[in-house]
Formats: sequence, structure tokens, C-alpha cells
Amino acid sequence: MEVVVERLQGHNIKPSVQRIAIMKYLMEHRTHPTVDEIYTALSPTIPTLSKTTVYNTLKILSEQGAAQTLTIDERNTCYDADTTPHSHFLCKRCGRIYDLPCDDAIKKVVDTDMDGHEVQEIHYYYKGICKQCKED
Repeated sequence: MEVVVERLQGHNIKPSVQRIAIMKYLMEHRTHPTVDEIYTALSPTIPTLSKTTVYNTLKILSEQGAAQTLTIDERNTCYDADTTPHSHFLCKRCGRIYDLPCDDAIKKVVDTDMDGHEVQEIHYYYKGICKQCKED
């Protein structure tokens, strides 16, 4: 729990019961959950939690750099507590999102001249059929 509070405070986010629970869920469940998935998982233990609170908290976490918003899936916005440079792979068959390592050369894009623009986010998305679905 202490790690979660420190992570929030490190990103200038005031810890609350809901924010701590949502950040903890993201850090423990590396499944790239949606607002609905997080709400469904946490609402039984936090009766005052609303989907709006989950959505607003995830927005703050994303804006402050404590989590990232993934738009790889056109149907759902997903969230990831891992903010280190890495790629994501979406299986077009089962819908799961997997983390993929990012080549060091790709990470260096941040160091290139962006014609005066300030790069704040970089997303690398891949889509196809995951190895589990290929075996089925």
C-alpha cells in the first residue's frame, strides 16, 4: 500500500481511498483493464465507488504520468500502470493486450529533433493474432 501512495504522491496526486484502490489495481493487474473492468472489480469492496470516479481518477493518473491511456482497441480505452517505454500488441481474435519489449533504437526517437515540438507521449501498437489463439 505504501508503494501505491508514494507513486501517487510522486506524480503530485493527492491520495484518496478511491485513487489508492484504482492505482493499486492497475499495478497488480497488468491486463490493461478498462473503466468497466476496474469498476466491476472494486465496487464490491468500495460501495461508494462510481464509474465516473473511476474514469476521472484514470484521467488524472494519465495526465500526471502515473499511468498511461491505451487506445489500441477501437472499442475500449484501456489503462496501464507501466509507464516505461514499451510496445503493446492487441490480439484481433481474443482481444487481449500484451506488453512487448521496445527496441532501444525506438526509444531514442525522443532524442531526435522534433522541429521544436515537445514530445510528451509515444505509443507503439501492434495488432495480429496472439500465440495462444494461433495454437487453438
